Amino acid sequence: MQRKGTLLRELPVLVVVALVVSLLIKTFLVQFFYIPSGSMENTLQIKDRVAVNKLPFISRNISRGDIVVFRDPDGWLPEISETSTNKYVSKLKTGLVAVGVLPNPAKQYLVKRVIGVAGDHIVCCDKAGLLTVNDKAITEPYIFAGNKPSDMNFDVTVPKDKIWVMGDHRGASADSRYHQEDINKGFVPLSRVTGRVFAVIWPFKNITYVPKINVLK
Repeated sequence: MQRKGTLLRELPVLVVVALVVSLLIKTFLVQFFYIPSGSMENTLQIKDRVAVNKLPFISRNISRGDIVVFRDPDGWLPEISETSTNKYVSKLKTGLVAVGVLPNPAKQYLVKRVIGVAGDHIVCCDKAGLLTVNDKAITEPYIFAGNKPSDMNFDVTVPKDKIWVMGDHRGASADSRYHQEDINKGFVPLSRVTGRVFAVIWPFKNITYVPKINVLK
């Protein structure tokens, strides 16, 4: 009986410790996100859930070829509204957001691949139809089958503390190319980046490690 009583007294402490650990992991290490669209096919599939390593963001060590999750820089996504009126469902979602299982619905997120970092000069396209970074053509094995590197011509130089991003499914991705008239001229501020996608964790058939790819060898 004494052991049972001790367990009951310790249970609230264990729950609090578990929540604190979860919050620390969410804040400094890993967060999970849901893929709602096909803009990153076939690397990431619609309805995939991915794990995001937040350390590259904290250290500002974002590289070309990384797949990153970032908060909407300037109206890239339409406004969303909460459709559920069930208070219990709402409380459950709030709790899952707090521990990092779900992203904050007040902040809209996107996922794209980094093509250029600060100082890079990116042009579409050369005579072979390839993107060039700093006057060197890059090969992109991850591009969706049948897509060109880009159907839109552009010539940009990435400013300090920003990145240029594009979806792997170039024909279905409203990425940096399509937002060159916004406040950031299509670039994504590093301050908006949450971290780098390193794994697909669900559904089971899609579980895989997502490797870093150097697009400029």
